[in-house]
Amino acid sequence: MVGAGIWHAGHVRRSIDDHPFTPDELPPSDDELQLLSWAVAISDDYDDAEPRVVLTVEEVGSAGEGLVMHLDGPQARRLRLALRDAMREIGLDPGE
Repeated sequence: MVGAGIWHAGHVRRSIDDHPFTPDELPPSDDELQLLSWAVAISDDYDDAEPRVVLTVEEVGSAGEGLVMHLDGPQARRLRLALRDAMREIGLDPGE
């Protein structure tokens, strides 16, 4: 069990959130920008049975061909902080 008693080990894979971008969400650019999708999940389906955050990024329409990161707690926190700091840098409230 991890954190505030939320995690229950036992070969769990659960989707948390995902977003496939649409053409109208891409910024205007002379460069050809890819339509990508991101997904966040949790899993403990590893030899050590430790829960990890799973981040998948792939091209829209190419399911199963993307890049998958398996982040432990410190790695997930570092990514979260980097996103928070980037949002602040561009003048956005990072929220929670």
